[in-house]
Amino acid sequence: MNYEFDKNKINRALEVLTEYLNAPGEDNDKLIEDEKKIDSKRISVINDILKPLINDFFNNKISIIDFKSKIDSTNKQNNLWGFRGIKGQMFFNMIVNIADDLEECEQEIKSAISLPENDTNAKSKIKNLQSYVKRIGEDFVESGGSNYKKPRIKSIPFFLSYFWQIQDNTIWPVYYTNSVNVMEDLNLFLKVDDLASNYITFKEINYKLSKIFSEKSNAEFSLYEVEHVFWFKGGNIFLSDENKSENISAEVTQQDFKLARLPDSYIPPVVFVLPLIAKGSDEITKIAKDSGTHLPTAFEKYIDIAFSILGYETKRLGQGSGRNPDGIAYNYDDSYAIIWDAKVRQNDYSIGTDDRTIKEYIGVHSRELKKRKSFRNIYYLIISSNFKEDFDDAICNLKMDTDVNEIILLEVDALVEMVNIKLRDPIQVSLGPDGIQRLFTLSGILNKQRVQELSI
Repeated sequence: MNYEFDKNKINRALEVLTEYLNAPGEDNDKLIEDEKKIDSKRISVINDILKPLINDFFNNKISIIDFKSKIDSTNKQNNLWGFRGIKGQMFFNMIVNIADDLEECEQEIKSAISLPENDTNAKSKIKNLQSYVKRIGEDFVESGGSNYKKPRIKSIPFFLSYFWQIQDNTIWPVYYTNSVNVMEDLNLFLKVDDLASNYITFKEINYKLSKIFSEKSNAEFSLYEVEHVFWFKGGNIFLSDENKSENISAEVTQQDFKLARLPDSYIPPVVFVLPLIAKGSDEITKIAKDSGTHLPTAFEKYIDIAFSILGYETKRLGQGSGRNPDGIAYNYDDSYAIIWDAKVRQNDYSIGTDDRTIKEYIGVHSRELKKRKSFRNIYYLIISSNFKEDFDDAICNLKMDTDVNEIILLEVDALVEMVNIKLRDPIQVSLGPDGIQRLFTLSGILNKQRVQELSI
């Protein structure tokens, strides 16, 4: 192993460990208990389902089509690795869908996902699959295929490490975007322009951290348990919301420019503050008044800015504009538009209280967007802090009585996370059907967890 931690890196890593170990007593006990359940479930699924499935694929007992389908089914029933997202199952689907020679594709996948003998072999597997995916992608586009349906090279380290860890979870860590981002933010990891080298460095860092954390805590820290530490720091998409730590402090009474460290957040302040505004506390209401504005107005303005940062063309309608939604976001390249409303609420918002008014104005705007501006898809988003679960009838009525495709109840934390993942990787995370638009294809509550799955 070539990667070395200097003293500053070790200290930063230990600070993260200390935060994890010193979380509030009962909450931390529950967190660790839930993580152990996840790990135990992982081992069970690996031994009972995934390893036999991989062996059947290697031994030609099932085709690549059946293997892909069974992997998809297993992960839908057991969301333990985040493989359902763009870099996992969607990447797998794209490879198989565009391959013009399925026998060649099957051999390439078998060779790539088989357990590496060592780091050199792992790098070779990443590079070989990279060459294959690049070639079939270019052939597909040259023959008239859409760029959206072309598999993305950057997905390869996550895709392969998922299969490698299933076969040996003591050696091969999964290349989670979340873990990589946190390591980069802490200056523990600096990516280079080489996917294979990045993965091996990531693997070495995990080994180093496993040893450092074990020595510091006087307890064994496996690769799974190193993952847990970074889940705590960056957010664990496999835990229920009530077990996640709050990353945004309610202390926003003043801006403090006396920095102890350089900032590591990608989220601009006008977006970072949205979850606080959405709650509408007395404190944040006073801050808005002292700033010369009303809280609902600030909420609409900052949401409009968030959509602009994501890359949409925006139109803010908002306060004082009559019976209108608060804004519209347009994506002309992918022919869809978002009609949105912002709701500041201290308690959970219930869509049923406003459905008649909503029906009137989204009916007008959705018809105009589809007929006059020729958008194929229209989505209606309500953005608030949290929502009551009594939305089924209201959503059904709105979908039947208007031209919108889906009704999305967007928790504001999810919008903040969209900005985060878009700014971190603007090329990988598109606004189209292989990216953020995919989040809007299912009516109901859209939370931060689902957004994180997009970039895992």
